[in-house]
Amino acid sequence: MSNVIELHVPPRRQRLTERAGGLIELFATHRRHPDDVFWLKENAELLGILECTGTKVGVEALLPHQDFYKTLSERLQFFPQYYRFLLSIGMDLEDLGLPGTQMEGLCHWVAHQRLPEAELSDLQRAEARRLLARRGVDCTAADPGLDDRLRGFIARPETFALPNKKAAYELTHIVFYLSEYGRRDPCLDAATLQSLEYVGILAYLDQNVDLLAEVCVALRQAGKAPNAIWVEAVRRSISGFRVIEDPSGTASDDYHEYLVASWAVQVLGLDGTGCPLPQGRAVFQQRIEQPSALRAVSAALLGASKMRSCDWGQMCDYVFDLLDDDAGLVLESTIASTAQFEPFFELFARA
Repeated sequence: MSNVIELHVPPRRQRLTERAGGLIELFATHRRHPDDVFWLKENAELLGILECTGTKVGVEALLPHQDFYKTLSERLQFFPQYYRFLLSIGMDLEDLGLPGTQMEGLCHWVAHQRLPEAELSDLQRAEARRLLARRGVDCTAADPGLDDRLRGFIARPETFALPNKKAAYELTHIVFYLSEYGRRDPCLDAATLQSLEYVGILAYLDQNVDLLAEVCVALRQAGKAPNAIWVEAVRRSISGFRVIEDPSGTASDDYHEYLVASWAVQVLGLDGTGCPLPQGRAVFQQRIEQPSALRAVSAALLGASKMRSCDWGQMCDYVFDLLDDDAGLVLESTIASTAQFEPFFELFARA
């Protein structure tokens, strides 16, 4: 029997619940138009976080999506290439409390059209399988080897000791799907946990809190406690956001880090405060400067050429001497955040 990892939301940190209605209104009506694929992406991400954290959302708060929900069947048939976004949004709306039961039928339609079989990416196939399973539609027979390939990919730590954001985000999302977003034990082996640790090291070294927050959530879903230094970086990140009115229509902002950090705050049990939401159109801005040390450390190692060693003890003084104060502090904090820095460095040095 699988172990169920419960994600309780204590009363003292109901801030995401308090902001849910305002966030739904903002993303549904004030940033982009529903015909824009980026509207689909943003709203799928927000609603997915609200649903998987068990956030209580009243029906009234979901009404900005009512018209969209009514047109889902027509949209799905006209835009089958976006079926994963559309299924995700529709099922989250139903599960959050919007009246309606059409998503089971639409899941059967997607399976009948064999849309998951058109995916080249195993990650997208895993997402499609997970979405259909939410309404009892099984598509595993079409790709019985999917789990083996997913687990083979994430159980190779060497892949994740080098900067590769695409691979890193695929790792965290595979864990999300295997764990059903924290509802079951994903049964990760030691090699996969090592992969997550290496991605966390790189994310912290780069001060990429968006990715670091996803690593923290993935570790928690695997029943592991992320390092306190990483957790504090996520907590500090959410406190550094401001959401400001932006009538100009610019939608390129830090919304994704805001959503993922808010999600991590919930999952990790932090007392995140969140920031007030203005009325109307708004953008998300991170005010805390996060100087990266990743590029500087990489440049130091590249410059070492034939002198480069995979032994951190031999390279330590050389690397620190080439870093400025900010990068040096980030590197020191990175080393303090993990017991795996030396085996990580053996791969990262590429010597």
